[in-house]
Amino acid sequence: MSWSMRLAEFGSDVRERLTFRGRVSESVGRRSIGIAAAVIAAILVLYYPIGMVWIHKISDQTDFIAEPAAPEGGSHAVAMAAALVDREINQNRWTANDPFFVPSAALDNMPNYQQGIVGAVARFAFELTDQLGRTRGSSQTDTDLQEAAGLLQYSGTKWVWDPSISLMPTAASEQQYQKAIESLRRYNQRLAGGSAVFERRGDNLMATLDRIALDIGSSSAVLDQHVSAEAGSFIDLRADDLFYGIKGQTYAYYMLLRELGRDFENVIRERELNTAWSQMLDSMRKAASLDPGVVVNGSPDGQFMPSHLVAQGFYLLRARTQLREITNILLK
Repeated sequence: MSWSMRLAEFGSDVRERLTFRGRVSESVGRRSIGIAAAVIAAILVLYYPIGMVWIHKISDQTDFIAEPAAPEGGSHAVAMAAALVDREINQNRWTANDPFFVPSAALDNMPNYQQGIVGAVARFAFELTDQLGRTRGSSQTDTDLQEAAGLLQYSGTKWVWDPSISLMPTAASEQQYQKAIESLRRYNQRLAGGSAVFERRGDNLMATLDRIALDIGSSSAVLDQHVSAEAGSFIDLRADDLFYGIKGQTYAYYMLLRELGRDFENVIRERELNTAWSQMLDSMRKAASLDPGVVVNGSPDGQFMPSHLVAQGFYLLRARTQLREITNILLK
């Protein structure tokens, strides 16, 4: 065999081996990509459900105690307001502004519940600024209370980057709420030291209860509108959002009213409101404690499917009626 033939045969053999190795490498590469894709898919499938279960928490303990407690001479309700917000942003995770790559971004009940709590505390902070934290309507507003009331109005859905506002980093919801906590606690320390005002008068309590009653009445109207439009629907994706938002609001009001009862203990005793106050708190507590496994918006007169929104609305209206009874007594 000539050298040229041997060289050609050798070249052909090399090409066959290279082709075989290329096919093997391609097969191994495809198999590796398939395995990697399967692993990533498995991680994603587990990442969100497990993460959601891990993070999800509805803190509705009605025996919750404010930590730190109100300093001697301070307000128990103000200490509770700060403690509620602190619990939701520092002890639990604030989930309403979580970006898509965090498992809790897929949650809806917890974010609505947390925003309901902050909404009620924000309303109370305005009452502190306008009524409780000043001597009379013509007196100067307290700077710490004014700052806290404004900060608590900040949207709960703002993350550190919001392109709809700016391409630069922005203030996250938790940062604003943390400043509000500090302002409330600073006010309470000044109150304990005698350099701030907390007017424990009957007319101030009446104005605060009226504002809370109005807020509860607004929530009951929203419930009524939704029940009228969607009751009996087999699938109602907004029912649980509405339920947990109002549950958070009601829970916060229950805790604040419980502590206001301590702040205004003398007024309640002098006006013989102890029984009425206890009954009102009981209705608020029952509304705040409703905890169905699945929120169902069935027909109010349905035989098989309950209407959790109607049950919630019943306790809200009962509590609102009792608040009005208390303010009527205070008005006399």
